[in-house]
Amino acid sequence: MAKNELSLAELAKQIYAGAGGMDNVESVVHCMTRVRMKIIDESLVDVAKLKAVPGVLGVVEDEQLQVIIGPGKVNKVAQKMVDQAGVKLGEKIPGKPSASATSGLSGKDKVNERAQEMKNAQKSKQKPSKIKSILKDISNIFVPMIPAFVGTGIVAGIAAVLTNLVVAGTISGDTWQQYIDIMNILKNGMFSYLVIYTGINAAQVFGATPTLGGVIGAVVMLTGMNPEAPLTNLFTGEPLAAGQGGILGVIFAVWLLSIVEKKLHKVVPDAVDIIVTPTLSLIAIGLIEIFLIMPLAGFISDGMVGGIDWVLGVGGAFAGFVLGTLFLPMVMFGLHQILTPIHVQMIDETGRTLLLPILAMAGAGQVGAALALWIRCKKDKELTEMIKGALPVGILGIGEPLIYGVTLPLGRPFITACIGGGIGGAVIGMIGNVGAIAIGPSGVALIPLISDGKWYGYVLGLLAAYVGGFAATFFFGIPKEQLVKEELAEETPTKAVTGESALVQEQAISLTAVADGTVLAIDQAKDPVFAQKMMGEGYLVEPSNGQIYAPTGGVISSVFPTKHAIGITTPNGLEVLVHMGINTVELGGTPFDVKVTEGQVVTPDTLLAEVDLAAIKAAGKETSMMVLLTNMEHVRQFVLTKTGATKAKTVVMDVESIR
Repeated sequence: MAKNELSLAELAKQIYAGAGGMDNVESVVHCMTRVRMKIIDESLVDVAKLKAVPGVLGVVEDEQLQVIIGPGKVNKVAQKMVDQAGVKLGEKIPGKPSASATSGLSGKDKVNERAQEMKNAQKSKQKPSKIKSILKDISNIFVPMIPAFVGTGIVAGIAAVLTNLVVAGTISGDTWQQYIDIMNILKNGMFSYLVIYTGINAAQVFGATPTLGGVIGAVVMLTGMNPEAPLTNLFTGEPLAAGQGGILGVIFAVWLLSIVEKKLHKVVPDAVDIIVTPTLSLIAIGLIEIFLIMPLAGFISDGMVGGIDWVLGVGGAFAGFVLGTLFLPMVMFGLHQILTPIHVQMIDETGRTLLLPILAMAGAGQVGAALALWIRCKKDKELTEMIKGALPVGILGIGEPLIYGVTLPLGRPFITACIGGGIGGAVIGMIGNVGAIAIGPSGVALIPLISDGKWYGYVLGLLAAYVGGFAATFFFGIPKEQLVKEELAEETPTKAVTGESALVQEQAISLTAVADGTVLAIDQAKDPVFAQKMMGEGYLVEPSNGQIYAPTGGVISSVFPTKHAIGITTPNGLEVLVHMGINTVELGGTPFDVKVTEGQVVTPDTLLAEVDLAAIKAAGKETSMMVLLTNMEHVRQFVLTKTGATKAKTVVMDVESIR
């Protein structure tokens, strides 16, 4: 079912609601595609609710809660969110007084909160990686600069095209040179002073004073040096060159600045802290930067750029395939921004980056994979609507909507999309010397930035990635459950509904008893959350044995970490929850031997679990097996057709859904 468009204000409100309310959000910022929120209590975040919001393309849970909106719209949504909070982007949102962060929650919300707590407990078992933390810090330095990279990159591309036309005599230099000069001024406003922007952002990430970070960034420009008596490189004895070491050196120097500044703040008296601390910090770090960091970082960056050129020159198609294949996982983890300093360094030293065109193939592989899914899974309306919404920006090189909304949730298409990207990278690697003159967009939008007239090589790579991603996904990348859903959708009889909307479809399914025993209406449950239908309509079975079967055909959408609840999604979109026992979440999964896994296709003959009923009773818990329809907005009508003593797999409820 297609999602209805929301206004920006309503979208902002619903994102807050899914994040646990405005009181649960400490601050809001955004990058090119994501609203990034610092969350106070992660247990209050309802990821499923966020994913269901029209306009949300995906959700990433990390150090920040990241809601993927897409380019062009994300900045407007983030601005609406901070406007509603009465603060600016990045500022702390003042909390509102309340007796409890969870007071006033409905029963259903409390159940969702409890489920989220289980997820957080599972997540807390994962050990954080120091390397990943460092890489994320580097990524966060450049994320705020992405819009400037895109804007100035496109301006640089237009200037390059016009310059080529002037040189070729196609257009008049007398008419167009001034416009070219203006565009070059705009471009240089970013790239000439990138070290300063990097220093400021790095200081914010590492906890130093931003303006001091900007000064440390500006040091590498050596603007105060006497050209007739230049400072010398202590290692080679040659004069230091402006920009030597580039932004890699700046990042390291600002990190040292943050350490020195924090230590000085602790020991310098408050009365003179504002004078002594910045002065000593700048002198100490400035000397280290000029005489140690710049020479070393320059050596490293020169070696890195030369090494990349050598690998691409020697490796050719193989190197292109490996790089194109591996880039997509980096995007998935949000770590691709750490490549920005490498691109910038290559452009600064050679006038182009040979990496960017190859890495851009990863997004093209996704486009091909999405097209294959669209064709093979055309009966899955929600998936096809997601693809239609994400494809345009995917073609323009923004891959995250396709990753988080389409390929990654399905699993196998993510791998085949990577293969498509590798095929495109192999073509560019085989052609060789296909570079970009500036950092900007990827996809078809990168074509104007390709250097030395080799745009044809880049276009061939794009086409190869499209075809490779499409073919790999079409033949090998469609998940089995998606194919079963397509077959079931074709076999399930449907009829048009007259009345308010001729587009509405109703589909009938039957639900069966999940165990031998006694079937009762859900309002007979011994837990008010279920009896008051806060979780949805349904029925329960008081089982006579522990053999628990699926109540309907579909795909296993979730198995709770504590094994007491299993979610099933039917081919027509109904979400069915099998909840085994009451308050059995507290048993930590001990009585449950679950026989299915997420993504598995099931029928009413499928054994979901074997349950130790005696262990549940010994723990003082109820053994009732609840079967619940949790998305009642998709249910047209339902009838409990049988109660009392019943055998497993017997039809007990008929349901008509609305698609």
